[in-house]
Amino acid sequence: MATPTNLPAVEVANTTLPASWLNDLRGAFRILQVVTASTSTAVSSSTATLADTGLSASITPQFTSSKILVYVVHPQCYKSNANGFNCLSMAILRGATNIQTVVSVAGFTATALDNVFGVSGIHLDSPNTTSATTYKTQFASAFGGASVQVQYGSAGTSTIMLMEVSA
Repeated sequence: MATPTNLPAVEVANTTLPASWLNDLRGAFRILQVVTASTSTAVSSSTATLADTGLSASITPQFTSSKILVYVVHPQCYKSNANGFNCLSMAILRGATNIQTVVSVAGFTATALDNVFGVSGIHLDSPNTTSATTYKTQFASAFGGASVQVQYGSAGTSTIMLMEVSA
């Protein structure tokens, strides 16, 4: 399979690409596999400590050079009206390592109102392994003390998609 390192370094304008160059281009940056998972089980938190949302998926990369494109959607998040400064924070993790803060203050209204909202995030990761790798999301009440929830009322289905991209 072609990689960006063996693609042609130079192309001259108005020149027909030889078949060998075209074959290299066809092999680079392909989606090698896609894994998805979802959950609609409601989870709530009232602390500023990140906790599992219940959304996770595992992928086993074919090559150590592969990238993993992680896309998460939590369409039904909630902040209670108990505190005007209440809001949700969320992160994407590889195993136990936080690799991307998706949002720090989602749903913030500055007033004591209920608020239902969606959160999504994307991250291109370089796990450098061919071992099974688990990705998940965690969330917290950004300032602690008041309730936030994901998959609010078990009505929204949260989804994670992992795509192995050849590199």
